[in-house]
Order: sequence, then structure tokens, then C-alpha cells
Amino acid sequence: MKRIGLLTSGGDCQALNAAMRGVVKALFTNLEDLEIFGFHEGYKGLIYGNYRMLNYRDFSGILTVGGTILGTSRQPYKLMRIPDENGLDKVEAMKLTYHKLRLDCLVILGGNGTHKTANLLKDEGLNIITLPKTIDNDIWGTDMTFGFQSAVNIASDAIDCIHTTAASHGRVFIVEVMGHKVGWLTLYAGIAGGADIILIPEIPYSINSIEKAINKRTARGSHFTILAVAEGAISQEDALLSKKELREKNKMSHHPSVSYEIAEQIAQKTGQEVRITVPGHMQRGGSPCAYDRVLATRFGAAAADLIIKEEYGNMVAMINGEITKVPLEEVAGRLKMVSPDSSIVKETKLIGISFGD
Repeated sequence: MKRIGLLTSGGDCQALNAAMRGVVKALFTNLEDLEIFGFHEGYKGLIYGNYRMLNYRDFSGILTVGGTILGTSRQPYKLMRIPDENGLDKVEAMKLTYHKLRLDCLVILGGNGTHKTANLLKDEGLNIITLPKTIDNDIWGTDMTFGFQSAVNIASDAIDCIHTTAASHGRVFIVEVMGHKVGWLTLYAGIAGGADIILIPEIPYSINSIEKAINKRTARGSHFTILAVAEGAISQEDALLSKKELREKNKMSHHPSVSYEIAEQIAQKTGQEVRITVPGHMQRGGSPCAYDRVLATRFGAAAADLIIKEEYGNMVAMINGEITKVPLEEVAGRLKMVSPDSSIVKETKLIGISFGD
């Protein structure tokens, strides 16, 4: 008898259900005796013992369904060692739930913060397998995360739609794409959508360079410009500030986000009309694309294989097109950033796209 726990933690994204389906279908196909426990709202369900037993039918018909049938929540890693408002030790509570249910393994689907807590639980003696999900594609140790390609498709569609209205009115348009710390999503969507300027957190921008790029297009007869801007894009001046100084500056700002600040500066410098579009949580929603369905299914099947072989303490990953495993301790606490010297950035610049640097 294998007793397996499942939970999805952090922000939602497409193909969470597809990945869980892959895990469960592979386990039911290859094991005779199996019990599956689903924890509601991520680590919160594990902490407070909010779970339900699941059967094979619970995973039927969910391959194409976005979100997560278990629900999710954000439980910051930095607060995991701090008791809750009632004095409950969260880590001990999670361990107690795990042992009470006599679980053989806990399968955790999540992003960077989720992996930190997963590694913590591994170090506390629990058998853990993780799957890398995030629209940001920023998890260390894997070339690709599920949810990323679906979000790229949505953000690209938004930029595609903006092209016609930008061309019709001769305006500058900013499309603000999700990504506080890394710019993979903005980079891919910007390239796929034909943006003229791409601004990402890893490459601080100069408003003068942005102005120059816009004026260059105008001089060539292009009467509109589209910017794909990551929500975490930062100016070269702000990049020199400490985290504390930057927080104070942002508190004093009257702009809802960096895109509005950039828009105001562009309008002042060029005299052109600027409009802002924010797809927001649309990028997390809807049905997963075909690529993510395949990737999530492969990840799920590989996780099941690790459980059957009892190779715990690993994250399922894709490296050079092959599904493999990476030790959790190598993943936790590390971000996969866009390198300004990477080939994709160089190639993007070769076709004339500006990064504002």
C-alpha cells in the first residue's frame, strides 16, 4: 500500500491539474494498492489538516482545466518557522499531519517559495517529490516549467491585439507583463508578439535609450511603438538604490506601476500619446496550451516513477529536452535569471529590438 499526499502551493497557473493527473494516472497504472490524499489550499491544508481522500475519477476530465482542483494559497517561507496567531508551530503541524496519515510521500507542485518549504520538510525527514510550476520559468535546475508557455501565449496574444490599434492611432503602447524578479515571460512574449522595446528586471533601462529607440522608429516612418514591460522592470537610477531606498521611493510614487511612470516620461520626452494595457491575471488563467499539457503529463509520470523507485528528495526537471531529477537542496533558494549576455538577448538585439540599456 502506497499512501501519497498532493498539494499545490503559491500562485496558480495552467496545467496544475494536468500535472496531478499525470502523477495519479501513472501511480494507479503501476501500483496495486494506492491511497491519494489531497490537501486544500497548499501548505495551509497540510498545516491545519484540511484534506480529503481522492480517487481515480477525481482526475478524469481535468487535463484541459486551468487552476487547481485542490485550491492554493501563498504561505511565505520566511514565516514558516514563526508560530501562527494561535501559537501553532507550522512545521511541526505539517509533520504531524504527514505522520498521522502515514504518508509514504508528499508530492508538491509549486514555484520558488514552495520549493524552499519543500526542502525544509525534506530536511525534517519527510519524503518529498516536487514538480516545477510557474508562469515565470524562473526555477533553478529546469529548462522549463509548466504554465510558462500558456502564459507566453496569452501575453503574446495581448501584444498581437495591441498592434492593430497602435498602428491605427499612431500611438506608443505599453503592455505590462507579469514578472517581478525575472523577465523570461516578458522576453518570450515580447519576441513572439513583435514588440519594439522589451524591458526586463535583469537589464535596467534608461529612459533616454527608450526615447532614442522610439525616435529612431519615427524617423524610419514607423508611427507607432510597442513596449513589452515586465512589472519588475527597473531604471538604471533605481537599480543603484538599496532595497530600503527603493521601497521608500515606491511608497512616495503616484504611479500604480512602473509602466505608468515610463508612460509619463515617454509622453514628456517625445510628445507622443501613450497607452497602457495590463493583461494581469489573465496570464495565469484559462486552459493550458498543448505544450504545457504534454510537459505537465511528462512531469507527473516522472514523479510517479520516482515514488515507485523511492527516490525521494528530488524535483522533476527538464534538461536539454529530457525529463530528469534534480536534488531539492540544489533548487531551493535559487532563481534562474535572464542573463544580459545570453544568446537569446543577443539575438533579440540583432533584429533591432531595444532593451532600453
